[in-house]
Amino acid sequence: MTLRDIASKDALGLHELLQAGVVTPSQILAVYSARMDVLNPRLNAFLALDRARAVEAARASDERWQAGRPISLFDGVPLGVKANIAVAGLPWHGGIAAHADRLATKDADCVAALRHAGAIILGTLNMDEAAFGATNDNLAFGRCHNPYRHGFTPGGSSGGAAAAVAAGLCVAALGTDTMGSVRIPASYCGVFGYKPKHGRVPAAGVMPLSRTLDDVGVLARTARDVSALMEILPTEYPVAHDDGDLRQMRLGVLDTANFGVLDADVADCIARVVALSGVHAARVTLPAWDVVAIRRAALLVVEVEAWAVHRGLLLQNPGGFSPRLTQMLNWADRQPESKVAAAYEILQEAGAMLRAAFCDFDAVLTPATATTAFEFGQAPPEGQADFTLLANISGLAATAFPTGLSRAGLPVSAQIIGVDEHMIIHLPGRLAASIAPPADATSLGGLP
Repeated sequence: MTLRDIASKDALGLHELLQAGVVTPSQILAVYSARMDVLNPRLNAFLALDRARAVEAARASDERWQAGRPISLFDGVPLGVKANIAVAGLPWHGGIAAHADRLATKDADCVAALRHAGAIILGTLNMDEAAFGATNDNLAFGRCHNPYRHGFTPGGSSGGAAAAVAAGLCVAALGTDTMGSVRIPASYCGVFGYKPKHGRVPAAGVMPLSRTLDDVGVLARTARDVSALMEILPTEYPVAHDDGDLRQMRLGVLDTANFGVLDADVADCIARVVALSGVHAARVTLPAWDVVAIRRAALLVVEVEAWAVHRGLLLQNPGGFSPRLTQMLNWADRQPESKVAAAYEILQEAGAMLRAAFCDFDAVLTPATATTAFEFGQAPPEGQADFTLLANISGLAATAFPTGLSRAGLPVSAQIIGVDEHMIIHLPGRLAASIAPPADATSLGGLP
């Protein structure tokens, strides 16, 4: 078995290898460490590594496997964590230069749960400053590059997480999602990105951006890994495995007429998913949807709530924030209360409209993003988060999933939104399996 064979396995695949005695957790860690040494300087996905503690965790996992007592599916599996989620002993800066020297004194609750399950925490991952952005073009910590094309964005704000999973630097990763910050990079990097129902994963130890819209999410190469991670993370209830008949599911397809122009590859992918799935799909329309007004209201809410989070440090250390973020936060502080109240009202009404429109369906299919990844230096599309935002303002669960490659060789993705979390995890896996999968980005780097 080659290094690439091991690096291309999902958590269940590694679990099967460990059960068969083909590899040990320490050997798996050595594979990922070797890939890290070669690929991370190119990608800049991981910003801080916890090599000594990872080796210690792998050895402890070795002993459990030798004794025939693994803790979970993720026992001995290497994972990464977005840099706004606390990992004890590592920098906890959230992509903000002013926090560069701050070390987390203890793990976030979600990280502690992964360690308790025997996972190997490799380190923390690159991201947009303060999780406020969708390109991962970070002035303080450097750009994270898309594994499919150097010089292109991996998306954001969980760009490092998506790039690392796609390139085989970790098996899966934790991210956060406010307006699509897990699902936009999942779309651009060709992996699965899941945002659970709002508030499902505790936020203790997570640097907030917008308390109204934030959620901890996961990125993985397969839907089954997403499901297994959600069973480990602290939640109100585990996500059940689904054995239902795909053909009996009530699938809605969002009418995108109010959402601007889609890239031809994205439009084609939605049609292909519906055609190949064998599911009867009904069109879902949002006739009163003012995409620009709702987008602006969401941005204002995020800016106002981010100002409340970062106000003290910004006043104390203004040089520790980029001009872009400083401008947005200061602008939010100047907005009249009436305007802010109106923004909250717009989001509440839009969320209610979505829940009413989606309630007759098991799931609603939408594009994940209107375009594929683009080159750094190019202005991001104004509607970059218009489809992912739907789940944040409605509080529903959503998964971005890969549907193949564009004509230019970049990942194309779709999104599923709905109330039933196990449906929103497992249905994308079945839909993705019915169409041609994207090329394997773990083959990058020329490793044997």
